Amino acid sequence: MVASAESLTVPVARAVTGTDQRGYRLTSIDMLRGIVIVVMVLDHVRDYFLANLDLNFMDDPAVSPALYVTRWITHFCAPVFVFLAGTSAGLMVLRKTPTELARFLATRGLWLIVVEWLVISTGFSYAPFGSAGLGGKTFVVLQVIWAIGASMLVLAACQFLGRRTCLILGAAIVLGHNALDFVWPAPDSFAPAATPLWVALHARFREPVGAFFIVFSYPVLPWIGVMLCGFGASTLFELPAPRRQRALRIAGASMILGFVALRLLDVYGDPNHWHTQPDGALRTFLDFMNVTKYPPSLAYLLATLGPAALVCAQAEHWSGWIKDQFVMLGRVPFAFYVVHFYLIHALAMMLGVLQGYPASAFLDVYYFFPKGYGVPLWGVYLVWMLVVALLYPWARYVAGVKARSRSRWLSYV
Repeated sequence: MVASAESLTVPVARAVTGTDQRGYRLTSIDMLRGIVIVVMVLDHVRDYFLANLDLNFMDDPAVSPALYVTRWITHFCAPVFVFLAGTSAGLMVLRKTPTELARFLATRGLWLIVVEWLVISTGFSYAPFGSAGLGGKTFVVLQVIWAIGASMLVLAACQFLGRRTCLILGAAIVLGHNALDFVWPAPDSFAPAATPLWVALHARFREPVGAFFIVFSYPVLPWIGVMLCGFGASTLFELPAPRRQRALRIAGASMILGFVALRLLDVYGDPNHWHTQPDGALRTFLDFMNVTKYPPSLAYLLATLGPAALVCAQAEHWSGWIKDQFVMLGRVPFAFYVVHFYLIHALAMMLGVLQGYPASAFLDVYYFFPKGYGVPLWGVYLVWMLVVALLYPWARYVAGVKARSRSRWLSYV
């Protein structure tokens, strides 16, 4: 995410202004990233304001369609972030040597992991010196920023092989990692206690380590594959606009058709099998679409990256104020991401106090918020819009700074 759509020196669609020092960026990539960053906020607002919700509520046959859709549409966020981070790195080969690119990816990858551990985990819990719900241990959550950072470290080495080889390697991981479902400890939620650390490559993992309680929420192996695919596919964005758009449409439609075929066969590609539901076609469809995110299954990635490719193909034909705002947000996703956790958590604390709970009850991970706290789903949507509105000036400010300068330190935000 921090390695945004960085460099195009070929004649493709650009947003160039007289004052924008980063006018080489492809607006369709930034717009797509901006859309998913806004959708991502909805997912995290739901976490904090529909408190005490069962983590596996998507598997509940009685889940409300509105709640189901609210969760499902946020599935697009992580695949798009990781894939486009790889794409952005791939476009940098036009202006960086392999050694320079390796240094860039390694330093950014390490930076992201440090921020995930120290900054984002603190915003997640508001308890840097120990969570009451975790017996005084400090909560460390390794999510999408960790996945991007770790994948960048791998890409730093693999990019010496060239983009085509990275694409082949990434596709092999994405297509083949679900074969591990038959031999790897991959339970419905988290690996059991005392499981070896390497399990976190392909399964969610949580373990107390000294003063910390570490949660590997994003099994990193398949995300490495996604980033390698994004890096290899970056050559598409060097094509003239008509050929690029046609290639994206073909790729998007092929992935969607592949998803449908894979789910209909239901023998590979997702450990969560679907069944005809007695409550009718709608419930059967919801079960059909209930694909696995942790780790991201082949079906999950096809169902999300396929439509994303179609949107990216069409985005260059769109114009106007709304597109400009999404493009702006897509140019500062990391700055937006880090701050939004602190804002959402602060608003949750304010709501809790208004509902009669002590503020101290919210100095913890949202799993441990008081029973009875929270708002209905329509309230989640109101808070979502409020959070986006409150963060808009911050995002616009950072985007303005980045537009006026090409200082290297700005690539960290």
